[in-house]
Amino acid sequence: MPLLREVRPEVVVADILTLAPALAAELVGVPCATLIPHVYPHGQPDFPIYSLGARLPRTAAGRWMWRHAQGPVSRGLERGRVELNQTRARLGLPALAHVHGGISRELALVATFPQLEYPRVWPQHVHVVGPLMWEPPASDVELPPGDEPLVLVAPSTAQDSEHRLLTAALRGLADAPVRVLATWNRRLPPRPLPVPANARVVEWVSYSRTMPLCDVVVCHAGHGTLVRALSTGCAVIACPAVGDMNENAARLDWAGAGVRLPRRFTSPQTLRLAVERALGEAPIRRRARELAAWADAHDSGETATKLIERLAAQTLAARP
Repeated sequence: MPLLREVRPEVVVADILTLAPALAAELVGVPCATLIPHVYPHGQPDFPIYSLGARLPRTAAGRWMWRHAQGPVSRGLERGRVELNQTRARLGLPALAHVHGGISRELALVATFPQLEYPRVWPQHVHVVGPLMWEPPASDVELPPGDEPLVLVAPSTAQDSEHRLLTAALRGLADAPVRVLATWNRRLPPRPLPVPANARVVEWVSYSRTMPLCDVVVCHAGHGTLVRALSTGCAVIACPAVGDMNENAARLDWAGAGVRLPRRFTSPQTLRLAVERALGEAPIRRRARELAAWADAHDSGETATKLIERLAAQTLAARP
């Protein structure tokens, strides 16, 4: 709050999970926009429960089932509303009557592909701007030699400490007609990795410079890795570990731009089959290229900036 009073910004932009700056902005009287760096989490009554990994229902019976399965979700959202309002009361802020109080009702920026969002009626303040991507600096890496299709194995930096996915991919693709570039993402494996002749395993890799050279990306379906791969036209093998990754994998499957392989089914054999499917089915590769073409034609950063500037202009117009 002292910083906001000193700087007097026209707008504060806060991540959906970062409530402190949003609450401070409200206390100081500065409009706040919410950045949602993944698909929109607020479902509709006939949507599957978020993060379960279920796809949008295709029949009236499926929609009926999900409408009547929302009880636990509704109770959880209500508990979140009550707990947030307790915090707001301690700060002298009025209670909110709606759930998902961590999402601004002035402006919410959904930083994902619109092709990954289920058809819905969108609130006026919510805008799907496209992926907003960033990565830390990284050096170039040497690719495996040859002309075969290149498969990048890009495991999560937060999940799968045993490197189950990485190990399964290296074993499953060992004698496949592909080249494999894999990274252990600066998280030392608990045991030596099996590195076949067609593979190269590195500590870290720049996705922005490497994925454009790849044909398939194998990952845990973290949103950042997923949209980076799709923005470069790579088909994705999504092996979700937990939570939001299940939702991302379901959206990928629904969009037709990759193959979903649930964690419980992940093995060297199933990973190889998934890669073969992604390489062999033209519609999957074509759909991934369609999303890449959309990304090339839409500047997500510019779209988000214009929306933030519009909110800032409203603030300036209202100031004495």
